Amino acid sequence: MLKSGRIKLDFWFWVKMVVTLFMLLFLIYPFFTLISRSFFSAKTDGFTMTNYIRFFSKKYYYSALGRSLLVSVITTITTLLVGVPVAYAMSRFNVVGKRFIHIFIIMSLMSPPFIGAYSWITLFGRAGLVTRFFANMGIDLPSIYGRLGIILVFTFKLFPYVYLYTSGAMGSIDSSLEEAAENLGSNKLRRLMTVTLPVVVPSIAAGAIMVFMTSLADFGTPMLIGEGYMVLPVLIYNEYMSEIGGNAHLASALSVIVVLCSTIVLLVQKFYISRKNYVMTAMRPPKEEVLHGWKRFAVTAPVMLVTFIGILPQLVVLVSSFIKCDFTGFQKGFSLESYITIFNRLRTNIRNTFVFSTIAIVFIIIIGMLISYIVVRQRGLTAQLMDLLIMFPFVIPGAVLGISLIVAFNKPPVVLTGTAGIIIIAYVVRKMPYTVRSGSAFLQQMDKSVEEASISLGASPMKTFAQVTARLMAPGVLSGAILSWITCINELSSSVMLYGGKTSTISVAIYTEVVRNSFGTAAALASILTVSTVVSLLIFLKVSKGKVSIV
Repeated sequence: MLKSGRIKLDFWFWVKMVVTLFMLLFLIYPFFTLISRSFFSAKTDGFTMTNYIRFFSKKYYYSALGRSLLVSVITTITTLLVGVPVAYAMSRFNVVGKRFIHIFIIMSLMSPPFIGAYSWITLFGRAGLVTRFFANMGIDLPSIYGRLGIILVFTFKLFPYVYLYTSGAMGSIDSSLEEAAENLGSNKLRRLMTVTLPVVVPSIAAGAIMVFMTSLADFGTPMLIGEGYMVLPVLIYNEYMSEIGGNAHLASALSVIVVLCSTIVLLVQKFYISRKNYVMTAMRPPKEEVLHGWKRFAVTAPVMLVTFIGILPQLVVLVSSFIKCDFTGFQKGFSLESYITIFNRLRTNIRNTFVFSTIAIVFIIIIGMLISYIVVRQRGLTAQLMDLLIMFPFVIPGAVLGISLIVAFNKPPVVLTGTAGIIIIAYVVRKMPYTVRSGSAFLQQMDKSVEEASISLGASPMKTFAQVTARLMAPGVLSGAILSWITCINELSSSVMLYGGKTSTISVAIYTEVVRNSFGTAAALASILTVSTVVSLLIFLKVSKGKVSIV
């Protein structure tokens, strides 16, 4: 027994050491290097507040922060206005094609972050298909570019966050609460406003905070569709990558400000939710109300319309990838020319995307499984710190993470800038939370007696974990890993900061092709990502039995 106890201590001690070292080296060290860099300047020696003074004294800089916050707040409101009613209708009524609608809504969330912007440009841009159609009729459509375009794209891209959180909560609410309100004379509307919505407010707020932080950190959409409407992530990119001499110190200061804004909003949300929690037995979930005739149509039609708009970008990309295209835009007729071009000219980008993501997933699964076990089974200060730190990448925008890695690893003794390794590290750090959360949730449902029985029969803790625990955790870890995989192959914001000549990915190639007005090749590349995402998502739904867990 003494020997077993000593082995157990040694095994998990070294596991904690390795995981802690990984977090220190690739998460904490880069971020603190970024913070320290923000207090220096290329023009002066020693500690200085010049970068922050410049930000708060020049309208060009602080107005970008104001625009970012304005867009994020409006987007959060619009996604709530869209997502909550759709969630209520899907959870309470017999909506036609409910299962397929649910899958399509998830697919619209899992699409590449800039596909929506690209698709709306394809349809309503200056040379867009719809724009040209109406122009031939003498009708000039409003511009899709600028603030309203960004908000439109964000709304139909991100409302699934609100939908998933809210529908899950509404489906598990105890129906006795609503029945009690009904018995006291409340009509449906009053019952909804005074009972149902207040009870699910924590879930709605969780979806809202995901929308806010995602829209605040998004780089691709504002860059493609914003034009003169400068937001902070684009400003950070421009400052760091400027062709006339980037200012890495100022870019670092801008990055710190973005992280502070995200952190403050997250803490406010957590404080609010801590005062709004409700405890229910959930033994009697609400029954689906069966509608017929025009009532069923009235409920189904708006849900289908929202779902169609959400999935429209991926449909547009798929169809336009087969349309003939030249330097002036899309032409009449269909062709495989765009696919032939990308496989001849951009084969490396395609290979890099799947090779980098595959390598990252291997590390995500191994490290994520170990962290999940430590968080759930090895309770203590170390486990709590790991649980907190592993969620930190959700506060850090991708472009900020990219800059922090460049700042940390662009000089000896460790030089990773421009290599495939730094992109893979960014994927692992940024996408691991999906796998850790999924694995932790699965492990919490497992009975510890199975592991205890293995150890009591003489197996070491390491052998027990490898042959018993890991196998039992596999379904939960795999479902989270598929989500991590989907987000890896679609990642742009960190990749665009980190790629080199030989390490460019599909997402970076799509961005550069759109900037060059090569819409045909961009559509073909985006279609590859879309098909890969759909296949991965179907596998995920099969493994998770239709249950979606968003971190």
